[in-house]
Amino acid sequence: MERSRLGEFEEIVLLTVVVLDKNAYGIAIKSDIEERIERSVSVGAMRTALKRLEKKGFLTSEFGEPTAKRGGKRKRFFKVTASGKRALEYVMEIRKRLWKAIPYASIDFKFI
Repeated sequence: MERSRLGEFEEIVLLTVVVLDKNAYGIAIKSDIEERIERSVSVGAMRTALKRLEKKGFLTSEFGEPTAKRGGKRKRFFKVTASGKRALEYVMEIRKRLWKAIPYASIDFKFI
C-alpha cells in the first residue's frame, strides 16, 4: 500500500478536512489545526500539503462562489477522496497495532 503513506502533517491535514467537512478550505483548515493541536502552521506549509495530497489522489478541490466579503475571490474547498479515506484507515490500523503491541510492564502509560 505504497501510495497510502502519509507524513504526520499530511495525516493531520487530511483528518482536519474530514472534521471540517463542507467547510474545509485553506484558512479554516489552518485555523482548526492550530487550535486543536496547538501548533503554528504557515500558509506555505498548508498549501504545499494540500497540493501534495491532491497529487496523491487523497483530496479533490473545487472553487466556491465568489463573495463580496472576499473582494470577489472564491474559496477553494477540499474533500477527501475514497483513496484518502483508505489511507487514513490504513494509518489508523497501523497505529492501533503498534499501541496494542506495547508491553504494559515496559512503559506506564495512563491511557493504555
